[in-house]
Amino acid sequence: MKRNLMMVGVVVASAFASQVAMADAGLDLAKAKNCMACHAVANKVVGPAYKDVAAKYAGQKDAEGKLVTKVMKGGSGTWGAIPMPANPQVSEAEAHTLVKWVLSQK
Repeated sequence: MKRNLMMVGVVVASAFASQVAMADAGLDLAKAKNCMACHAVANKVVGPAYKDVAAKYAGQKDAEGKLVTKVMKGGSGTWGAIPMPANPQVSEAEAHTLVKWVLSQK
């Protein structure tokens, strides 16, 4: 019984550590790729706040794919008149990491 409880504790702690690592990696990547020049987590800058993006796309199964495309190729009209430029410095893998992090914001 003690061993089972220990294993559950290890699994829970591991899952929490993974979420924290993803949060740090996402924020660090957003800073490194200059995303924070136009966005912030909690408030609108030039582009929308990441928490607003997460709320808008919550529950949409295709959200990650849509947003990865927007990160890489740019987009316009979704959040107003100011377009989001393409980000050729962001690889597809990095775009997925960024989008997963953005979608995790609350």
